[in-house]
Amino acid sequence: MVKIRLTRGGAKKRPFYHVIVTDERNKRDGRAIERVGFYNPVASGNDLRLQLDTARIDHWVGHGAQMTDKVRALYKEAGRQAPAAAAA
Repeated sequence: MVKIRLTRGGAKKRPFYHVIVTDERNKRDGRAIERVGFYNPVASGNDLRLQLDTARIDHWVGHGAQMTDKVRALYKEAGRQAPAAAAA
């Protein structure tokens, strides 16, 4: 099954996450099908905290991908409601 989830990057004590589309069997930081955004929980000043390509996320959800709980919360924070297919 295809999942939309976070993969960790950044330095020690300074996390940075990419929002990716991947097969659920891949490792957390393993191979990705597509990168659809990023999340920076420690952003300060003029740094961008969240950026998502909602059109691509909608495309993948329409093809059966499922978002993790955290990605669904970030999607809502980005100003969009999670598609009904992802609520299942």
